[in-house]
Amino acid sequence: MRIPTPALVLLLTTLSVAQAGPKARAKNTTATGAVHELRATPKTVVWGYYAASMEPVLHIKSGDAVDFETLITNSPQRLEQAGMKPEEVQQSLRDIYAQVTDKGPGGHILTGPVYVDGAEPGDVLEVRIEKIDLAIPYAYNGFGRNRGFLPEDFDYSRIKIIPLDSRRMIAEFAPDIRIPLHPFFGSMGVAPPPERGRISSAPPDIHGGNMDNKELVAGSTLYLPVWVPGALFVVGDGHAGMGNGEVDITALETSLTGRLRFIIRKDLKRSYPSAETPTHYITMGFDEDLTKATKLAVRNMINFLVNEKHLSKDDAYMLTSVAGDVDVTELVDGNQGVHVMMPKNIFPVQLRAKR
Repeated sequence: MRIPTPALVLLLTTLSVAQAGPKARAKNTTATGAVHELRATPKTVVWGYYAASMEPVLHIKSGDAVDFETLITNSPQRLEQAGMKPEEVQQSLRDIYAQVTDKGPGGHILTGPVYVDGAEPGDVLEVRIEKIDLAIPYAYNGFGRNRGFLPEDFDYSRIKIIPLDSRRMIAEFAPDIRIPLHPFFGSMGVAPPPERGRISSAPPDIHGGNMDNKELVAGSTLYLPVWVPGALFVVGDGHAGMGNGEVDITALETSLTGRLRFIIRKDLKRSYPSAETPTHYITMGFDEDLTKATKLAVRNMINFLVNEKHLSKDDAYMLTSVAGDVDVTELVDGNQGVHVMMPKNIFPVQLRAKR
């Protein structure tokens, strides 16, 4: 896991502004906008789908930030059956399960949508992940019958409640097994193109969505192509940590809060989600076939190096081979995910933040 530091985040932000120049700065609102709060309630969530028809619950301006509340993806009943005391289950989760009837084919409770004024199809929505915090002192991990990456090996279901220690930032998986915590939102996305209709929240795709990329911790930045006016951003599927692959189909599933800042980028052209940390550029690929997903992620990195680092196509291919890490993001979400990590420190300083 590559852990960003506040100092590196500050340096990255400073370099980005310095490299943008007067023309770019005029296009992009600086990170000094208003801060809004969006709690998860029956009226402020979308359950199980992404769609261009989603009704926004909050309007913001480019440069504004939103403090989101997201909820654990499981029912109060199942959590109690796994050993949670009724008083330990969030009332907001009970309210949503009791009152929300409009559900899509996926299982995720997503907070939003947020309409970013001025965002238009063809733009890029820059999502700066400023902070992420644990909201509850436990997570769960579980697998369903004949599900996950090894469905043939597990013809039964199991769920395990895992205590979280926010002071030491560890999960107590077992008395002698402690897992370092790296909270991130498994699902962050915008509305897909209108012609796709209502799609499941499970498979990640060109809209982002259930990417389950554990690199997207606080200090990282996500770039999403905009497909509809306002972008219609939603977030959820909180994870306290995860192993690449997410092989049993769940991570350390929990409720999170976090501050995300939104910048409309009219100076960037993207047709696929991408990201960066203070130390790496990240491109992604999603497909039902792992090989096709890998080729997408690698080609997206080559395109990034050609278009933004001004390498030849041959050199970009070679550099990806000798310096890039091709990682499996997840194997269990319908569309499998792959991401390519390219270190920034191999480039001259003046090019590292030129995004």
